[in-house]
Amino acid sequence: MPFSNATRKKASHDQQDTERSQRKRRVSGENRQGLAGLKRHKQEDSDFCHSDPHHSSSQMDESVNSRKPNFSALVGSNGLTNRASSLANSKPGTAKKLVIKNFKGKPKLHDNYKEETWMKLRGAVDAIHKSTSIKYSLEELYQAVENMCSHKMAVMLYDSLKVVCEEHIKHQITQFKGNQGDELDSVLFLRKINKCWQDHCRQMIMIRSIFLFLDRTYVLQNSMVSSLWDMGLDLFRQHIISDTSVQTKTVDGLLLLIERERNGEMVDRSLLKSLLGMLSDLQIYKEAFEVRFLQETERLYAAEGQRLMQEREIAEYLHHVDKRLEEEQDRLMFYMDQSTQKPLVSCVEKQLLGEHLVNILQKGLHQLLDENRTDDLKLLYNLFSRVKAGLETLCQHWGDYIKAFGSTIVINPEKDKTMVQELLDFKDKVDNILQSCFSSNEKFINTMKESFETFINKRLNKPAELIAKYVDSKLRAGNKEATEEELERMLDKIMVLFRFIHGKDVFEAFYKKDLAKRLLVGKSASVDAEKSMLSKLKQECGGAFTSKLEGMFKDMELSRDIMVHFKQFLLYYAQHKAKGVDEHIQHQKDSISIDLTVNILTMGYWPTYIPMEVHLPPEMVRYQEIFKSFYLAKHSGRKLQWQPTLGHCVLRADFRAGKKELQVSLFQSLVLIMFNDGDDFTTEYIKQYTGIEDGELRRTLQSLACGKARVIIKTPKGKDVEDGDQFTFNNDFKHKLYRIKINQIQMKETQEENVNTTERVFQDRQYQIDAAIVRIMKTRKTLTHTLLVSELYNQLKFPVKPADLKKRIESLIDRDYMERDKENSNQYHYVA
Repeated sequence: MPFSNATRKKASHDQQDTERSQRKRRVSGENRQGLAGLKRHKQEDSDFCHSDPHHSSSQMDESVNSRKPNFSALVGSNGLTNRASSLANSKPGTAKKLVIKNFKGKPKLHDNYKEETWMKLRGAVDAIHKSTSIKYSLEELYQAVENMCSHKMAVMLYDSLKVVCEEHIKHQITQFKGNQGDELDSVLFLRKINKCWQDHCRQMIMIRSIFLFLDRTYVLQNSMVSSLWDMGLDLFRQHIISDTSVQTKTVDGLLLLIERERNGEMVDRSLLKSLLGMLSDLQIYKEAFEVRFLQETERLYAAEGQRLMQEREIAEYLHHVDKRLEEEQDRLMFYMDQSTQKPLVSCVEKQLLGEHLVNILQKGLHQLLDENRTDDLKLLYNLFSRVKAGLETLCQHWGDYIKAFGSTIVINPEKDKTMVQELLDFKDKVDNILQSCFSSNEKFINTMKESFETFINKRLNKPAELIAKYVDSKLRAGNKEATEEELERMLDKIMVLFRFIHGKDVFEAFYKKDLAKRLLVGKSASVDAEKSMLSKLKQECGGAFTSKLEGMFKDMELSRDIMVHFKQFLLYYAQHKAKGVDEHIQHQKDSISIDLTVNILTMGYWPTYIPMEVHLPPEMVRYQEIFKSFYLAKHSGRKLQWQPTLGHCVLRADFRAGKKELQVSLFQSLVLIMFNDGDDFTTEYIKQYTGIEDGELRRTLQSLACGKARVIIKTPKGKDVEDGDQFTFNNDFKHKLYRIKINQIQMKETQEENVNTTERVFQDRQYQIDAAIVRIMKTRKTLTHTLLVSELYNQLKFPVKPADLKKRIESLIDRDYMERDKENSNQYHYVA
């Protein structure tokens, strides 16, 4: 049922009464909280007043931080007492309405309160300035400040305090002016300034603790007003440090102390720390001190760098620079402002390093590298890494050193015997420096590789040849210097040098020739090592590079299988007397007292050997015929060509001292077998009897008569074999071993062999150039001379001169593979 008008009006009045009642309760609740805050406030003040009046400002700040402004501090607590008693009289369990009323009005201060209170506070400030005791407790003084601020006297209080502090600071300047300040030396002046500063800081802390309420209310509410601490700094800066004479003398004194310390004298570091901190706090550190300090630092180290670069060795100079940098870093940590760090360190680095980069490297880098002084090189790298363009300059000189040192090894023909070993040792040394001194810097590694590639190819072909011969010496059976693991590491190092070589075809030719000798003469140290080297070459250069070398190994394996079948063939005819042709073979076999081993070689895989006809013993000739019949019966259509050059034998010899076995070459065995029919032969007769070529015969006789194991005697004595020399069997030959290896002359490379190998490489290059030209022209059809030469340089894998390319182009034009353009002689056309 809807309300009537009267009812609605009454409800409205009731609602308004309820709202007024709620507003009163909210106000009363706030007042109650204020009274409770007063009680807590008084308890905190009591604790504060009984503390040490000289405690730090941080402790006082903590005690005040928990307090809230209380504007009822001067009002009695009768209302609180009445309410408390009414609550005490209420019966337990009964709810009674609590009514709290507002204060009737703000209490009034007596007329002279402002002047009296300020005089009290000023007396405390004066006592602080004069370092005398304060008449009033800090609690009372703090409360007085709070009261004045609560009654809108904050502006007057702040301005009056500033005036008092300013008068005191103005008075302090007198001790630094006139005769009183001039009579003090620099250190005493600094100490006096420092004492003034320390006293000022201590006084401002005490003053701020008393006027903290002012600092936390009035100052915070007015952004244009400085805090009490900042006000004190402003006054000190304005009236003391900003004075020209005081500031100049202060900064001069600071610079003097730092200079003394740099010269090795002991100084008062705590004094420096305090005064530099003062300049930083006063915000004049940079313009008043840092600018002049950096100027003096630059002047000092510029002169020192020039002087010491002339007086000291580079290693000693580097250690001095490192020491100076450590000293400056120590100063930064102890008493300098951190903003000075970057410009100071940069200044020292520039004057002691940056200005002398090239001189340091020219004067001492080669010596440090030659003597392998890794500690000094590491220091050099670390110092240069701190300077702009330092590492770039060091890297450039590093590359120049490698090229210069490497060139002395490669270019000098007198070092050919030791070239490869010296290069390996140099590479090990360089790698060690890169790792231990240059932090394996990628740019330095790349520079090293480029430098090695540059100097090792200054002498065309020879390094490639000598590296191949070095590998041969390590893979021979006579090499007992290294274990398998060491040999593997050595091969890895050799491959590093191999990568730097441009003429890899020269290496291939000599390596192939030496490998053939090792395989045929049976002088290979390890099949595993041989195959490991082959695998490394294949990985580096591809299958085409090693296809022929792999074919040589296959031929040796097939030859072993063929000889197994041949032995079985001979055994079969020894057990079964066959008829006809077989009887002839058996008859021949019965008359032979030698054991023959034959290697079947594919001509395309092996080096080219010049056929040499020699007079073999009849037994050997008959054995060859047996093998030929056996082989051609299995492989019809093939042709066998005997190559006696690399043959080797084991002969049994009777001496007065007993029987011996001589391991010799085929040519040596032909000479020795002659002495079965006589005791004395001339050079001419031996040549006629054996059919050995003159140069080869002289080498053979020299190895038998002039080596360590002299099984024949040459008359007259001498190292060279001449026409008319007499050779006699040495029946008195003695040796501690039963099987004796006579010097293996097949393993020694003759000058003729070397020339022939080089000529074959040159001829192969002509074919490769021709093939590359035809291949390019066939694809492009028409090209200018410049573009054709550019394409050839990209495709050819060996060094070639422009003149050589021009000759091959002319040759192909003459052979109608290509032709010149009729209008433009520098343009070529492919002829299909």
